[in-house]
Amino acid sequence: MSSALNLLAAELKPAAVEFCQRLIRVPALPGEEKGVADLYLAEMEKLGYDEVFRDSWGNVVGIIRGTQPGPTIMYNAHLDHVEPGDPAEWFGYDPYGAVIDVDLMENQDRTGLEPAEVIHGRAAADVKGGGACQIYAGALLLKLRGQGREIAGNFMFSGVVLEEPAEQLGMTKLISETLPARGLDYDGVVSCEATSLKLYLGHRGRVELQVTIEGVTSHGSAPWLGINAVNKATAFIDRVEQVVAAEAQKDEKLGHSSIALTIINCTPGSMCIVPDRCQITYDRRMVPGETAEGCVAQIQAVINELAAKDKDFRARVEIAAVPRTSYTGLTATIPNVKQAWKIDPSHAFVQAAANGLAGLGQPVKYGYWDFGTDLSVICGRDKKPAVGYSPMQEFYCHRPIDKVRTDYMEQAIAGNAAIFLELVKLPKEWFVLA
Repeated sequence: MSSALNLLAAELKPAAVEFCQRLIRVPALPGEEKGVADLYLAEMEKLGYDEVFRDSWGNVVGIIRGTQPGPTIMYNAHLDHVEPGDPAEWFGYDPYGAVIDVDLMENQDRTGLEPAEVIHGRAAADVKGGGACQIYAGALLLKLRGQGREIAGNFMFSGVVLEEPAEQLGMTKLISETLPARGLDYDGVVSCEATSLKLYLGHRGRVELQVTIEGVTSHGSAPWLGINAVNKATAFIDRVEQVVAAEAQKDEKLGHSSIALTIINCTPGSMCIVPDRCQITYDRRMVPGETAEGCVAQIQAVINELAAKDKDFRARVEIAAVPRTSYTGLTATIPNVKQAWKIDPSHAFVQAAANGLAGLGQPVKYGYWDFGTDLSVICGRDKKPAVGYSPMQEFYCHRPIDKVRTDYMEQAIAGNAAIFLELVKLPKEWFVLA
């Protein structure tokens, strides 16, 4: 079977590469994903998926049903991407050009460079290269089924909206509203976020914190008549850095908790008015055992400490939550929280995925993301098992050197299919994240 999968992947590679190029050529900023959603739907219909639909939020789903009962494995991508930035920084490539050429690329373990054919363009590495491979892994399964092979379970592809803003709105709406309304469920997930053909097993959590420090306005010529909120913020900023560093938790695999000041604003914002409000946004990363509520409490303790020393210090902290509108016109507000999660390499779900790759002759290596993914919803909230597996490399995500290796894409088509064929052998009661 392994040789058959590799041969079929080689046969499907040109179509998958061309599909990836078409995806890259269509901009899909958050809330503007319709064009890419349409491409995914049309491709799945063309390939013969058994069921294809778009939900009210704009998420797209395709299902391939097996010939025998078994678990449903969701293969997941997101439809949106980040801004391309300044085109002048793209070394002569059009961010939406999807040009193919040979370039020097980091090898799988980032220990050296090697020449490889690549597709250039925004979202090639996050995550259109991986999404194209998942779609064509489904095409491979359809070919096997058409040849008379018995296939257990169901292959489900999901492309979700609004992943990049980090509230996980699309994924949350898909699994909490869309799937139950259609009588559908899933047992485990394979994400196509960048993994360099490794199996990724977790990442830190994230909470976006907003701190508002209040003062009193006065004329810039008489600052003693006001309370400068920005001046008050300086002591606060320094103290937060000290406290989080001193209380940082560490996970052997995921690293340590951290905080980064990402945005600072003040009002009224006039050259001659002492600001009465300073708003600070923090990106707080969490390891397992930490919670968003605990992160809020940590900042509140700093506020309380400074307020006890300074009668004029007034501040509040809250979890950021802003309305997001999908391209279908629906709007929702979800707190910007991602739970930390990891799955043990010994878990049956991981071992089945590893067996699938090993059977193809692909090296089995494990890793963990530096960034967050929608798997926080799957593993953190639903407590269902998941892994990441894709051809893209994390090093190239969100950068003007955004690209994906086509040789890795061929391997990923076979790898995704092999992972599925092993996962559906597991009893459904084993699909639990301990």
